[in-house]
Amino acid sequence: MYVTMLGTAAALPDPDRRHTAILLTLDGGRRILLDCGHGATINMVRSNVNPADVPLVFLTHLHHDHISDLPFFLLESWILNRVGSPTIVGPKGTAHFLKCVLEGGAFDVDIRARAKYPARQSNIEAIRPIVREYEAGVIHDDSDLRVTAFEVDHIPTEIARCYGFRIEAEGKVVAFSGDTRPCENIHELARGADLLIHECTFPEAMIQHRLKSGVGTAAHTSPTELGQIAERAGAKSLVATHFGHFDSLSPVLKRAAGNHLPVDAMGPEQLDFMARDIRAHYKGNLRLAQDLMRIDL
Repeated sequence: MYVTMLGTAAALPDPDRRHTAILLTLDGGRRILLDCGHGATINMVRSNVNPADVPLVFLTHLHHDHISDLPFFLLESWILNRVGSPTIVGPKGTAHFLKCVLEGGAFDVDIRARAKYPARQSNIEAIRPIVREYEAGVIHDDSDLRVTAFEVDHIPTEIARCYGFRIEAEGKVVAFSGDTRPCENIHELARGADLLIHECTFPEAMIQHRLKSGVGTAAHTSPTELGQIAERAGAKSLVATHFGHFDSLSPVLKRAAGNHLPVDAMGPEQLDFMARDIRAHYKGNLRLAQDLMRIDL
C-alpha cells in the first residue's frame, strides 16, 4: 500500500499547494480517495492515476477546501470513461451537496449536453454516484478495507459534524485526522497507527499571533499538540499536513493573510520551526507534507 498526498493546503488559494486530498493505493491496485479539495483531480493525473479508476471516496467534513473538487472529479471521471457509479461516503449533507451540483443542479446543462453523445450516454451511471451518509462507527467493511469514522472537534455541531478516519487494509493502519483540535477521539483513531496523517495548520508563533489578534485558531492542532498526540498514540510514522499558507511567499496570500498571520514572518523557514516543535514531543518518523509526496507502507 502507498499514500499520495494530492493536496496539502488549508483554505486559501495557495499557488504551491492544492487543497486537502489523499489517495490510498492498495497493493492490488484498488484506489481510495480521502477528501477532494480543489486540485485533487489534476494532481491525481499528475501522479499518473486516471480519476476514472478511483471508485470510492470518503469525506471527513463539508468545508469547501475538502470537497470543492468533487463535482470536477465526477465529471472528468465520466468523460474519461468511468464504468459504473462511483461511491461517495460522507457525513450528513453530502447527498444535498451533490444534488445541488449534478443533474438538476449547477452542472445540469453540461451533463444534459454531453449525454446527447452515445459514448457519454453509455456510461451515464458515472455521473450518478451512490451516496452513503454516515455517522460515527464502522462506515465501510469489505474483504480488503475497513474504515471507521471518529467524530472530531472542528466546527460547531449545530452546523455540522466532522470526522477523522481509521483505515485498516493489508495488515496496516492509516489514520487521518480530518480537521480538528485535540480531542479524545483523536487518540483512539491514531492508536498504534502505521501512518498518522494529521492536520497541523499553523506554527506555534502564528497561533500566538492569532490568539492575540482575536482571530483564534479555528479549532486546529498546533505542532506541540500534534507531537504529543502522535507520541501518546504510538504512531509509527507521522505526516503533518493542511498547512495554513504560513510557508508561502506569495504577495497575494500575504495581503490576504494580513488580519490572520504575521505576514513578515511568513516563509518556508516556518516549516523548520514546525518540525522542531513536533519533534520536541514525538520521536518517530516525521514528514511535513508536500503535494504529490508518496509514502510507502
